[in-house]
Amino acid sequence: MSQPDTSQDPSKDPRAANKAQFELELEFVQSLANPYYLHSLAQQGVLNQPAFVNFLKYLLYWKEKDYARFILYPHALHHLELLQHAKFRSEIAKDEWREYLNQKQFDHWRTWREWKPPPNPASTDVTMADEQK
Repeated sequence: MSQPDTSQDPSKDPRAANKAQFELELEFVQSLANPYYLHSLAQQGVLNQPAFVNFLKYLLYWKEKDYARFILYPHALHHLELLQHAKFRSEIAKDEWREYLNQKQFDHWRTWREWKPPPNPASTDVTMADEQK
């Protein structure tokens, strides 16, 4: 007797169901990197719903290294952490907070890989010599 084909129905195959849940949660967590999406959720009142707040707590497992390695937008994890705080959840509904978060994110992306020259060893030696006096 042949095995039934469960590849089309995740509810009948636990591995497929786990994979589908993993992908869905990964996509959602990554969407949290978008300040405009957070603003929209706040304005719709979603961020004030107790069930959603509990869901955000549940999603903190994405900060563990075994899961974080799948995150393409690291700001998603930072925003997930911020969403754990009621004050942030209420303030992100304001346009100025959304713009502030958006600008901070942009500034980080713009500058995080800027090359900075290494410290001059000669000046470090002088500083160390001055400290030893």
